[in-house]
Amino acid sequence: MQPGSDEREWREDCAPRRVLEIFSAKWTSMILHTLHARHGGQARTGVLQRSLPGISKKMMVQTLREMERSGLIDRHVESAVPPAVRYSLTPLGRRFVDLVDLVYDWGRQNADALDEMQARATSRRASGNGSGL
Repeated sequence: MQPGSDEREWREDCAPRRVLEIFSAKWTSMILHTLHARHGGQARTGVLQRSLPGISKKMMVQTLREMERSGLIDRHVESAVPPAVRYSLTPLGRRFVDLVDLVYDWGRQNADALDEMQARATSRRASGNGSGL
């Protein structure tokens, strides 16, 4: 948003703020990226969880439910014993993947700048347990 831009562009529900809401939920962007980059757009629950070190089962279920409500992913229950659940990116979810990939690529290319930042007290990096992108 540029100085002097239309006041409507600065509303609380403006498009840039809504995009940033996706990134404010840590696991949403990571699940989008993982489904796309590691699993071709779809994965079963257990496979997805093993691909995301550090996420608890409770947090993953909560995030997946929110992503389903938002229309970013679909949940498919396969008839098996026990029932298998598969998550897949929706067309809307695929549109957001491009943006998530840009952030991941920027992080990889600028890891040195990220390393120079002071670690937040709540960061895993502060305790030496940092994870790569």
